[in-house]
Amino acid sequence: MRRRSELHRPGLRSVYCRHPPAGGVTVSGRQQIGVSFAEHRDVVTESGGRRDRFDIRPGDVFANGHAPVYWSEVVRPDELVEMYPGDDLLRAAAGSSRTPEIEPLRGARDAVVLGTASILKKAHVGAAYVDTVRASALAHRLAEHVVGYYAGLGSPGRRAPAGRLDRVLLDRVAAVVEERLGDPLTVDDLAAAATLSPFHFARVFKATTGLAPHEYVTARRMNRAAALLVKGRMSVPEVAYAVGLSNLSHFRRQFRRHTGLLPSDLRPASTAGSDPPGDGVGAAGSAA
Repeated sequence: MRRRSELHRPGLRSVYCRHPPAGGVTVSGRQQIGVSFAEHRDVVTESGGRRDRFDIRPGDVFANGHAPVYWSEVVRPDELVEMYPGDDLLRAAAGSSRTPEIEPLRGARDAVVLGTASILKKAHVGAAYVDTVRASALAHRLAEHVVGYYAGLGSPGRRAPAGRLDRVLLDRVAAVVEERLGDPLTVDDLAAAATLSPFHFARVFKATTGLAPHEYVTARRMNRAAALLVKGRMSVPEVAYAVGLSNLSHFRRQFRRHTGLLPSDLRPASTAGSDPPGDGVGAAGSAA
């Protein structure tokens, strides 16, 4: 299924792409930071005279500065969000009259970038509306984060702004989410990883990523579900169980809300008709 859309919001332009294997060379524009929502093996990139070959996990973050990046040998269906913070916003975040250059980044895990991309992805597929106020907040948060971590201006031990999680704690929480996507998860579990009370954690996590903890967990579950469905080795009920949801009807609703598609839309043609009819396959899904 092929889809491409572009959104322009104050201080931020975003591009969403879903398409079958490219079969050629595609290009990432300058000064962008983005997320791949698909899994790939042996992808090749070329930029600034350097050629690299590597694997991509769903949710990996990539970025480039003034030099474009050329992608090739993408042999699986692809889905991605690229975000282009405005130069004015980057200068304001850096407190400089010169636009800071985003450093090249490949295959990183970053819950702030991932949270922003997940929100924009839902807007692109028509599953949510992002008004100008929220879009502006996303743009400012992203520019501040990019300048602080990916423009050579921040120190490794830099403190997070007041009311937000620092990078160490955020990465720790994100790792717990990734490790336990197939298990029941509660806000208490995630708060414990951040050594905060559940109430305080929920507030600062949303301020940091733009998503409430349960929204972030659900987005990651639907991302993993999409990757499993594309592989075609598991039935839709098996995929639902694999991402921690035991109610098939609930899983299908959540999947459509996050992707704009039904789970069966991503199944390979040879396996799409193999799922049993009906929705219910057990008790309600987990709380997270």
